[in-house]
Amino acid sequence: MLENQKIRPAQVIGPLGEPLTLDSLPPPSTTRWVVRRKAEVVAAVAGGLLSIDEACKRYTLSLEEFTSWQRAVDRSGMPGLRVTRIKQYRDQYERQQRY
Repeated sequence: MLENQKIRPAQVIGPLGEPLTLDSLPPPSTTRWVVRRKAEVVAAVAGGLLSIDEACKRYTLSLEEFTSWQRAVDRSGMPGLRVTRIKQYRDQYERQQRY
């Protein structure tokens, strides 16, 4: 029976190296998504603190929006999450893939 239960960590390491817990994540009512908050949610999912479905439901995100955050972090780190720089980072990534 224990095999079917998912064991979740009590905390994971956040994007700035600090411990993240469910209580320290951005509140579910968050409407202003700054880079740090997006990165914290991505780190929580990557570390197993939340599932993707739980994160999307908790923050009323679409799966596409969340996966775009994940891709941005994978490609460019936290700076890739800046909305004003998305096109710049996307173009840079595409140039790197061509060569």
